[in-house]
Amino acid sequence: MSSAPPRPLPPGRTLIAGVGNIFLGDDGFGVETVRALGAHALPDGVELVDAGVRGVHLAYRMLDDYRTVLLVDAAARGGEPGSLYLLDATDPADAAARPENTPLDAHHMTPDAVLALLDTLSAGTGARRPERVLVVGCEPADTEEGIGLSTPVAAAVDEAVRLVLRLVGAQEPAPAPTGAPTATSERNTTPC
Repeated sequence: MSSAPPRPLPPGRTLIAGVGNIFLGDDGFGVETVRALGAHALPDGVELVDAGVRGVHLAYRMLDDYRTVLLVDAAARGGEPGSLYLLDATDPADAAARPENTPLDAHHMTPDAVLALLDTLSAGTGARRPERVLVVGCEPADTEEGIGLSTPVAAAVDEAVRLVLRLVGAQEPAPAPTGAPTATSERNTTPC
């Protein structure tokens, strides 16, 4: 996916979807960020959903007349843990790189797999794809089995919330005062 600066979001309905598995450490970044976004007022026409690991459901929902979709997820791209990325998944170069035959395994569907399935579903149903699909991604530190975000990823949640609010034109919260404690989370690595 491209990391080029985003074009302004088109007018119309917008879906913000948190993606990830909360039982795999930092993979729960998208779900935690969407939970934090729930405390903020969003503009009319902007909807928030915790998609979790329900990739097939998310692909169908994305065809429900949304102009823009913002996916929030962990994104391993080789940066420092906690680094945020804004990726444009509607870049034509990225569409060519998506897999053609997407397995319907709802527990292992990455945003790329959801977008590939979206291509198939929109062609088969005649439904309209969103004009823009952006991914707000965070570099994970630990995606091993366990509940809770690592310290650098937990600290990135507030920044991701501000980024998403800025993208949808909502009022941003004031930054935390300098010297204020950062968000931390203990990891429970006891197997379920």
